[in-house]
Amino acid sequence: MLYDTTADVIRKALRGLDLAPSEAAARCGLSEREVISASRGPAFRETLLLLAPALGLNGPALAGLPDYTPPACPLSEITRLELPFGDETVNAWLVQAGPDDYLLFDTGTRAPDVLQALDQRGIGQVHVLITHQHGDHIDGLATLKGRTRSVVIPPEGIAAGGQLSFGNLTVEAIDLPGHCPGAVGYLINGLAHPVCVTGDALFAGSMGGCAPGGPYQAALDALRAHVLTLADETVLLPGHGPETTVGSEKRGNAFLAISR
Repeated sequence: MLYDTTADVIRKALRGLDLAPSEAAARCGLSEREVISASRGPAFRETLLLLAPALGLNGPALAGLPDYTPPACPLSEITRLELPFGDETVNAWLVQAGPDDYLLFDTGTRAPDVLQALDQRGIGQVHVLITHQHGDHIDGLATLKGRTRSVVIPPEGIAAGGQLSFGNLTVEAIDLPGHCPGAVGYLINGLAHPVCVTGDALFAGSMGGCAPGGPYQAALDALRAHVLTLADETVLLPGHGPETTVGSEKRGNAFLAISR
């Protein structure tokens, strides 16, 4: 199941552009009521196609989001830990770098869910790499006392362009600002397919919410420069929702889809 609906995408675009529903309506010939309704729940395909350009979104991708199914991760070395987060879930990603060498990207909330997930899999110590310092991604670190071989927390722990080696893998940090100051993604090389851990910068079919103006534009610019330029087969591991690929997001992500 995708993390965001069409209504979520519309609200994020309205906020990022600092655009009132009435202003968006005037741009596309819809009524203010129709725009507000689309930002709160399902909308007719025709409404989404009309509204998308006014929000800088790809119309077919937005209209197709309810049926969008990103490809599953083909790599056996990667495990999604879908952890409780209020009435939602948040991801921690477990990546095997060697016979007894594991990387854990993000840790969930302060509840001991991530510790229990590791115990269930018989995994002892892990290297922890955090994408950004929001509580649902870093607070679980407190429950892993004595179980970490190393901990990387941006922006102090690693800067964009910094590289680390773990077992058979190399990991490079990339700058993914906008949703959270100092946020990074991680490019992983050494598996059968390249991998990018995106945190909340990108979700399958959507992106993380951003403050209006500069942060929103910075997020879009960084995703286009550092993620969409990766090979289409690159597996993307978001902070919420299912995995996807660069090629799939070029077609199915309304914020990023390339018009054809």
